Amino acid sequence: MRILVTGAAGFIGSHVVQRLAADGHEIVGIDNLNNYYDVNLKLARLERIKSIPSFSFQKLDIADRAPMEALFSSGKFNRVIHLAAQAGVRYSLTNPHAYIDSNVTGTVNILEGCRHLRIEHLVFASTSSVYGMNTNMPFSPHRSVDHPLSMYASTKRAGELMCHNYAALFGLPVTALRFFTVYGPWGRPDMALFLFTRSMLEGKPIDVFNHGHHKRDFTFVTDIAEGVVRSCYRIAEPNPEWTGAQPDPATSKAPFRIYNIGNNSPVNVSRYIEVLEEALGVKAKRTLLPLQLGDVPDTHADVDDLMRDVGYKPATSVEQGIRAFVDWYRGYYKV
Repeated sequence: MRILVTGAAGFIGSHVVQRLAADGHEIVGIDNLNNYYDVNLKLARLERIKSIPSFSFQKLDIADRAPMEALFSSGKFNRVIHLAAQAGVRYSLTNPHAYIDSNVTGTVNILEGCRHLRIEHLVFASTSSVYGMNTNMPFSPHRSVDHPLSMYASTKRAGELMCHNYAALFGLPVTALRFFTVYGPWGRPDMALFLFTRSMLEGKPIDVFNHGHHKRDFTFVTDIAEGVVRSCYRIAEPNPEWTGAQPDPATSKAPFRIYNIGNNSPVNVSRYIEVLEEALGVKAKRTLLPLQLGDVPDTHADVDDLMRDVGYKPATSVEQGIRAFVDWYRGYYKV
């Protein structure tokens, strides 16, 4: 197939491109290469995937309407994997407009392109952050998510709702995937594992929010990529049992589905740090702080639907995943 991947120079996007290439697809990747974090890291990811013969790249911002219309009108894509987004919970507290531009306006541009090109299937990257104030664990896509805690979460939830809108009105098959705390090689410098590793190797203290008591369903990046690609292959279908009298948030009369992609095995952040200490051979100096605004205290993914429909469940342990990240970090930064 010919598949468009947005956010191709991103952490998850670059891994998804490699996974699609392994299956022999032709991939067109786009990314705006913005400076939210180190552009050199994005360029290094891009350099790796540019060596793939079936991959081509265009520097584009999904929020720019005219270039996106031109891309779709000439692209002849079969399917689209929409990973491009303004990420980060805490950054959304200080720069909310960036999230509207990318995650709302940009997603509308993707949906319009998919609608008019009659794309076979759109996969939309959402987030576990949409669960917000929910405390009913594990988080299930069959429960409502109406109490987000950050602009990031709100714009991602808006993306899910817009995707359903296009599925219902125009018959566009859409699968929305809620990712749970992704980590691993080539990861984002603004995320905890990256920040912890850098500070510990430099002998600096690390900031541990919620005094290290919160849990996260840490999910290794290649497991996420595998779930994305498998979900892309399974075109979303209507749920024949769906009823407006008892509406199921995860399905619809329209060709629309929501799945969690998580390890289904939450780990206490304190344990996460201990595993990193073992991998680095360095003891962390911890600065214990309260839970930050916008953060969800705990996450735990219910992946029963993913296992039943897609036939996949992430399985990489934090011990394996953190070791892989540390090996990459030492090699990339020559530490």
